[in-house]
Parts: sequence; structure tokens; C-alpha cells
Amino acid sequence: MAPALEDPIEISGLDVRNRLYRAPLLECAGEGPDAVDVLREELEPAAASGVGLICQGASPVREETGHVAPNMTSFADREFVRGLRPLTDAVHDHGAKILAQLDHGGIRSLETWHAAYRKERSAPEQLAVSPLPMPLKLLDAAGILSYDARVLTTAEAYELAADFGRCAEHAVAAGYDGIHIAGANMGIVQQFLSPFYNARDDEFGGSLRERMRFLELVYEEIRKRVGEDVPVVTKVPAETASPSVVRSRLSVEDGVRVARRLEEVGFDAVVPVEGSVFWDMSLIRGEFPERAWSGSQFREGYREAFGGRLRPRLVALAHRLHARSQSFDPAWNEPFCARVREAVSIPVLAEGGVRRRTEMDRLLSANRCDMVGMGRPFYAEPRIAARLLRTEGEEVEATCENCNNCTVPQVTGAPGVCRTPSVLRKTGELRKEGAYGETQGTDGR
Repeated sequence: MAPALEDPIEISGLDVRNRLYRAPLLECAGEGPDAVDVLREELEPAAASGVGLICQGASPVREETGHVAPNMTSFADREFVRGLRPLTDAVHDHGAKILAQLDHGGIRSLETWHAAYRKERSAPEQLAVSPLPMPLKLLDAAGILSYDARVLTTAEAYELAADFGRCAEHAVAAGYDGIHIAGANMGIVQQFLSPFYNARDDEFGGSLRERMRFLELVYEEIRKRVGEDVPVVTKVPAETASPSVVRSRLSVEDGVRVARRLEEVGFDAVVPVEGSVFWDMSLIRGEFPERAWSGSQFREGYREAFGGRLRPRLVALAHRLHARSQSFDPAWNEPFCARVREAVSIPVLAEGGVRRRTEMDRLLSANRCDMVGMGRPFYAEPRIAARLLRTEGEEVEATCENCNNCTVPQVTGAPGVCRTPSVLRKTGELRKEGAYGETQGTDGR
């Protein structure tokens, strides 16, 4: 019998009460004394409304480098991470589980694109897997991006993997139930996996199996520090959305091979994700975020981030053009997930463009995946789980319009919240109707 969204699932000994999860997003909580309160306000409503699993968004494994956006919450400092215990306790009090997603941006990091960040640091460290591929050299020469990358030595690759292990240890000590590795979205792990980025001639480069070595080493370092009982999950990329001029890329077939190998290594679940080799709208498919770019609220922040007055306009133009080729496609990772689901026996988590309850039911009943996640809809409806659960067969749809006005301002350090009036009106009406239930979190929403 096919599982329902309400059915429990076990991920390597971790009992999860249902198959709905909050996919990782940029939390933008920072590292100040109020970070735990910001994270509770952001994540606790999802737990209170019934979601089974929360994946806390990308947390850098180093304090100063590898951050892909301002105000990220690094897990490098043990004492700071211990201070996040009230968050994990609150999630558990509501009956949910929480994973910490660990990340390093490599050459996608702030050092590359954030003008003010570079200006504040005399020697910003850009870590690269290999010398820059030609398309990125051209972007650098045109002044669109600023690269001064240093290629990781073999010893430094080992040390970076060890940082993932140390941060995993900090997370588990703070009450997190497992570890989620940011293996896609153009971060350092994908850069090691991808033939576009990886031209190394040591043990971490060459064939696909050799390019996987860094991710395997990250897994080994995590296991060394947290033991065998803590679930370890990772995203698995396929670079299908890359421009046609990029010929060296990860195919879906490559992604299936990666997932199969990761099961052999010992990973407890995988999240197949199709995207690009670039940091572009393949991450956030949907409409061009007109409101986010045209309003005055974030104008100074964009100038600070991109440098001057012209660059923000160029970035916005590129964003507008790319939005035409990356329009919203419901459940866009489904074909990749289905291929991986056929190849492995560990749980497969599906996310990306899932907006309807009937869509979730179909993905599960057709054995496309074992859990279904949402990301941006939680910005619009922190308690959307209350509407989605216990409604099998009904057409419950997220109020999110995939307009991306929530995400673009995050380059300025702004929080990820819904800023679209029509969505906010719909959410407000549902709240008045009691659609989100009676259970309240610490924020009272």
C-alpha cells in the first residue's frame, strides 16, 4: 500500500511522524545573541503546525569564509551552537525533528560577489576546487564578478572536510537530530562533484567516482565525530539547467550514479535536485521578482552588495532575462527523484515546486519519493502544515505565488519573508478562518 503524507517514516532509526518536511531556506538569523530567538520565530511555527521534519537552512562550517549570503548562522563555534538548544528543544516539544544543513560556498561565497564584504576585508579568502573555468574568467574580466580564488591543496581539502565533521558534532551536541549536507545549489560540494568546476589531478579529481571523494570524506569526518546512529542526508545535484554552451556538467545519469554510491558509503537519505552550474534562477524558479527589485526599500542594500548604482541594474536585468527560461514548473525535480528512487533503497526526499496536497499524494503513491518538502511557501505560511495534513484527497494549495520577492532581498541580509500583498491577503484570510489551527508557537502567529 502506498504511503500517505500523514504516515510516519524512519530515517536510519530516527522516527519522523509524517512525510512532510520544511525544506532548507536561508534563515538570515546571524550569529548574535538573538540568533536563537530569530530561528525559533522562523522554524517553530512549522513544528507547531504538524510538520514532521525541519531542515534548518545552510549553516557555514567556517566563521569567516564560505558564507553565500549575509547574516548566515555558522556552526563553527561550539559555544554559540550550544546556545541553539532552546530551538531544538522547542521543535521536539512540538513532536517534530530537525536537521542542521552544513555548507561552504566555495567560489559562490560572499567574497566573490558582495562588494562591501570584500571592502571590509583586506584579504578575502575565495576557496576554489580548481582554477576558474573559462565562463567565470570571462565574467571576471567583464567586471560582473570579482574572482581572486585560491585553489585548495589536498591537505586543505582534508581540513575543510574535517570542518564539516566538527560542525556536525556541535550540532548534535545542541540537540539536532541529524545532519543535512548542502550537496547542491552550486556550493563547494557540488563544485567538487561537477566536471565544470573540478579539474583537479589529485585524489579529489578525475572520474565521477574520484570527484565524489570529497563528499565521501565529509561523510567519514561526520561519522568519526557523531557515530553511526545520527542520520546523515545530502542533496545530490544534476546540472540539467545549465546553458547549452556548458558541456561539462553532471547529467541525471551522473546524479543517479552518485546517489547509488552514497547509499553504498552509508548515507541515510538523499535529496535529488536539478539546477545549473551557475548561481541563477534555476534555484528559485518562478516569476521575476518585480516588487523586490523596483521598490526603494532595498535599493541602498543592493548598491552596497553589488557595488555602485550600475551593477544592481545589470544584475536585475540578467535576473529578468533568465526568469524567462526558468519559469515555474510544478515538482520540477520529480523525474530525477523517480530515477533515484528506482536505484536506491534509502529514503528519497523530493522538493522543488511542490505546492499542492494532491501533488504530494501523487508523488508518494507513485513511489517517486518517500518524503515531500516545501521551501518558499513556509515564508508565506509559517503554519502551512496545518492546512496540508489530514486533508488527503483534497485540493489544498499553498498561497505562495512563486514570485521570488521573498528571496532576492536576502542578498542585503534581509530576512526571508513574504512581501507580496496578494499572498499576504490570502494568508490573512486563511488565518481569520482558523485554517492554521489553534496551536501557537513562541511568536504567536
